[in-house]
Amino acid sequence: MARPKPWEIDDELWALIEPLLPVVQRRVDHPGRRRLDDRKALQGILFVLYTGIQWEWLPQELGFGSGMTCWRRLRDWNQAGVWHLLQEVLLAKLHGADQLDFSRAAIDSAHVRALRGGPKTGPSPVDRARPGSKHHLICDGRGTPLAVSLTGGNRNDVTQLIPLLQAIPPVRGRVGRPRRRPGLLYADRGYDHDSHRRLVRALGVTPIIARRGRAHGSGLGTYRWVVERALAWLHGFRHLRIRWEHRDDIHDGFLQLATCLILYRRVRAFC
Repeated sequence: MARPKPWEIDDELWALIEPLLPVVQRRVDHPGRRRLDDRKALQGILFVLYTGIQWEWLPQELGFGSGMTCWRRLRDWNQAGVWHLLQEVLLAKLHGADQLDFSRAAIDSAHVRALRGGPKTGPSPVDRARPGSKHHLICDGRGTPLAVSLTGGNRNDVTQLIPLLQAIPPVRGRVGRPRRRPGLLYADRGYDHDSHRRLVRALGVTPIIARRGRAHGSGLGTYRWVVERALAWLHGFRHLRIRWEHRDDIHDGFLQLATCLILYRRVRAFC
């Protein structure tokens, strides 16, 4: 039996995505060409995400439609919040199966080069001041992504500490109030600011952050390695290793979609 391609959407995943997609009514007076099937368009988006190919080189013989059509669908679906809704659904499934560890969380970021510039880029301090962006990620104690964000490459990591904590969606799946906050938060020296520690505590989370100026060997790596692994999972999608898009909403759409795919893999593995 032939192994399915990674950009092929199985029926189980499509059953979760399809109800979340906005319905577009076809005009009666000037209908024009028939709209490309949403499932085919999504497969075209996934093909670009997995392979890193440019939109204009998307092979139409595979039935995905034109690259511009897939680009528009990604833009519209990201603006409609489809990926955030899908993340809530998948997190609820994991929470219901007792596969989320809210006792602790870890936060970190990774730099990617932005070859075409654009919003949410900046001179990178780790890449000779070339334009770049940062992927910021917070995950639970098992390395499951809870929230992800995009900023310029020159933004300090600590600026996303509170926004990422607040971006964690209400995680349902069990009886009682939805979970939104982890018990502990582990972070490296880039987040060492006392003012932000107070803000984290105000959200009901205990910060455990390495101190600057102290010798290495804090022992936090025992808990922080899961977020490094989660960032590696994100950059396993070739289109996320380099930011090709000038528009930040398109790159953010890819970032949020990749997070959904990682969550779905864990649902398939553990639920």
